Amino acid sequence: MLRPALFTVALSVGFVASLPAAVTLTLTDVTAGAGIEFDHTTGAFGEKYMPETFGAGVLWLDIDGDGWQDLLFLNGTPWPGRPESATHPVLYRNLGDGTFKDVTAGSGLEVPLYGMGGAAADYDNDGDVDVYLTALGPNRLLRGNGDGTFVDATDEAAVGAPGFSTSALWIDYDQDGHLDLFVGNYVEWTPETDLFCTTAGGDAKSYCTPESYQGQSSRLFRSLGNGTFEDVTTAAGIRAPSGKALGVAMLDFDDDGWLDLFVANDTQPDQLFRNAGDGTFEDVGMLAGVAVSDTGVARAGMGVDAADYDRSGRPHLVIGHFSGQMMAVYHNEGSGLFIDDAPRSAVGRATLPTLTFGCFFFDVDLDGWLDIFAANGHLDDQVELVQSRVNYAQQPQLFHNLGDGRFEEVGPDGSGLETPLVGRGAAYADYDRDGDLDVVITANGGPARLLRNDGGNANQLLRIQVEGTDSNRDGIGTRIEVATDGAPQWRLVKTGSSYLSQSELPVTFGLGSAQRATVRVVWPDGDVDNLGEVDAGQQLTVVEGAGVRNATPISPAP
Repeated sequence: MLRPALFTVALSVGFVASLPAAVTLTLTDVTAGAGIEFDHTTGAFGEKYMPETFGAGVLWLDIDGDGWQDLLFLNGTPWPGRPESATHPVLYRNLGDGTFKDVTAGSGLEVPLYGMGGAAADYDNDGDVDVYLTALGPNRLLRGNGDGTFVDATDEAAVGAPGFSTSALWIDYDQDGHLDLFVGNYVEWTPETDLFCTTAGGDAKSYCTPESYQGQSSRLFRSLGNGTFEDVTTAAGIRAPSGKALGVAMLDFDDDGWLDLFVANDTQPDQLFRNAGDGTFEDVGMLAGVAVSDTGVARAGMGVDAADYDRSGRPHLVIGHFSGQMMAVYHNEGSGLFIDDAPRSAVGRATLPTLTFGCFFFDVDLDGWLDIFAANGHLDDQVELVQSRVNYAQQPQLFHNLGDGRFEEVGPDGSGLETPLVGRGAAYADYDRDGDLDVVITANGGPARLLRNDGGNANQLLRIQVEGTDSNRDGIGTRIEVATDGAPQWRLVKTGSSYLSQSELPVTFGLGSAQRATVRVVWPDGDVDNLGEVDAGQQLTVVEGAGVRNATPISPAP
């Protein structure tokens, strides 16, 4: 069990004069007290199979529609022929009192697969959340019944996609009101085709690098609107056999109203697929400056997220990389070009020795400026023997947004972030419904960690959940705009992002000291609901074309 730990820091929230000078928040490791006992299985037994180093992701989702975010942990399983008992994903229901209960048994999720990641959304527009699980081998689509149980719909939907799949996301790329599915794939690998690789100068087997294997193209499945899908990978211009996808994100980088796709590839150029609006995409990663580093080298892309961290109105990118490569923070210049600001920033310097997998933008202190979280951990459990300054287990990192385009790292002294782990997936949600965003992290071959955000809700906030009618039921792709005292910010309702993981669908806006905010909801097809001015400190449910259906006050926990 992880011991409880406190993370207390003072964060500047400057830029807006009406804000208080500082906010004190505490990230508390509540894993044990919350009843989370998940421990990831790699299946490792000495043969050094490549997939054992990747870990697995975690999804926040509301399995029963009660408004409380539940947890689904992906998991590995023993290799064929091994005597150990099979393992499977683990589902925890949020009991609403700060604790979770393992409800996997009887849920339909007891599927023994070498799980990697997944994405959760209502793909059939029936009001219940569904789950797509990626794996080494056939993936699984599980249709939700709305009561925490699921039915396997993989064969019916024709989305099994055998291969080595990683991150995935649901996206309505053609704006027909039905969610389509993008699946990232890694390399051509099976236990039978496993290669014998060694470290330099050694003769014992080690884990092979991705360059040793042929890549696999990511895949795009278009919904036919009847619960089935067609593979449009080639027709849509997505096929790229050299790709080695680990992280995927959706964004409208050119503000043309059509959702684009970003793919973080491992040792291959990253891809930015521009949506042409006619059912096809074009990879413009090289032209946009995001495919390779400033020196022209393809990096080891891991997790990725897209958001507007400087309130420019444009989505920017954060990408996790291998140790020695630093995290990328690509600023969208608004001309189709991105510039990586990390080498000239505190983010770049602080992440040079780390290996970052899960990463995302979120507003940890609700000051209205998006911060960055990074889950770190190496691949090689003996890396310290050859690189004395690089560790296998590494501390997560939190970078606070200073509001002027710069970030500063928040020290982990005396906190839950101080304890290293072999970090992999990471995602956020307000699981205790006190307004601020909490974080879950997975570890490769180890226990997950739940960090509760205490005191991050000292500022004002507004949470918004959308429900599509003409658009897809979850409103994936909806742009929500909020303005306070003339300072606008916006978020995209999205799936995917980070590494093999998914954060909650409801969107949280930090408002600083503002008591009211003007809200505008732009649905995927361009229709707009202007909500006017609303009070802070509440969660709104907005229905397409009908406005606010529910408004629930948010009470900070005592």
